[in-house]
Amino acid sequence: MDLTFHLVPQAYYDSLDQQVDYVPELFAHDGFIHCTDGADEMVRTANRYYQSNTAPHYYLYIDKARVRPPIRYDAEPHIYPHIYGALNRDAIIAVRSAKRNADGSFLSPEPLS
Repeated sequence: MDLTFHLVPQAYYDSLDQQVDYVPELFAHDGFIHCTDGADEMVRTANRYYQSNTAPHYYLYIDKARVRPPIRYDAEPHIYPHIYGALNRDAIIAVRSAKRNADGSFLSPEPLS
């Protein structure tokens, strides 16, 4: 399975209709969904950009083979795919709490069993 990850605030994700394709809060501004390939890179990205945001977050586990909108890697290195459209829910194969250390730093997404 070819997975990518997306970090989303828990309150926002929980407020959405789970029967409707997913778009993040800034989708209208960005025009795509930011994702990160690899658990190690996902935790680095989370800590680089979101560690100061103390709200609970989820990691979305996305199976790229199931994603219906176009996926593009717009910049080097090719580990940050962008999904250009609303994400079909059946491509989200798991939603897990983004756990943190006592200092607020994120821990890596847990492996799927």
